[in-house]
Amino acid sequence: MNYTEETALFACEGDKLLGILAKPDIALETGVVVIVGGPQYRVGSHRQFVLLSRALAAAGYAVLRFDYRGMGDSDGAQRNFEAVSADIAAAIDALQQRLPAIKQVALWGLCDGASAALLYCEETLDPRVAGLCLLNPWVRSEASLAKTQVKHYYTQRLREKKFWIKLLSGKVAAGAASGLIRSFRTAFSGSHSKTGGAGKPPFQTRMAQAWKNINRPVLLLLSGNDYTAKEFLEYTKTGADWSGALGLPLVQRCDLLEADHTCSNAEWRGLVEAHVIKWLLKTCA
Repeated sequence: MNYTEETALFACEGDKLLGILAKPDIALETGVVVIVGGPQYRVGSHRQFVLLSRALAAAGYAVLRFDYRGMGDSDGAQRNFEAVSADIAAAIDALQQRLPAIKQVALWGLCDGASAALLYCEETLDPRVAGLCLLNPWVRSEASLAKTQVKHYYTQRLREKKFWIKLLSGKVAAGAASGLIRSFRTAFSGSHSKTGGAGKPPFQTRMAQAWKNINRPVLLLLSGNDYTAKEFLEYTKTGADWSGALGLPLVQRCDLLEADHTCSNAEWRGLVEAHVIKWLLKTCA
């Protein structure tokens, strides 16, 4: 399907945000809002968000990718992913104002953009959100990072003869050895995350609450060659708030076995596009 791209300027709490709208000749009733992982802007690494938006627009889905306040070409103070719900709401408003035929949206997010999508749903219960597409969600805590390092890096290193030769010969730096010990201690300390700001639960808990309560389809895409994805799996296996979350009926998981964090080559990017389009056709028609 043919599509065009145009600049979209819209307001958010007194600041001006800039986005790019990919608009099919005949748009379906479901649109897509791309929430970028930060800190980066609407283009993405190796033009990831540009190419995704064009692929979805060619399939009939209008797509708005935009800069948060304080990022890229948008006005305002810079903020992190826990404080962008107003930006996401403004982007959904802007998409529907430009294309009134759009009745619902799917939120597509990478890394802490995926986390921001869940937090938006937890905070707003926005009925316009028809589903979530989440690529390598961010759940970083000191303990979860340490567990991931121990399981996927240090354990492998400890199996290597070369490592023990270096260790016994004194060629392993003291800092590296102390880092290993510190990671083991942190990994098994039993603490996942700290309390969130202003008395809120930690963001990982709020993500889990949204995941379990929004009753919307979720497409979970996980890269096999990515520590953020591995950390997400480790966290959801051991965090009490996440118990059973990945097995819910509305959750579809797709593992991109060889892909890196941003799916940086044409093959991996094509897999993401194909999975997303298939999921949209099936669940958000």
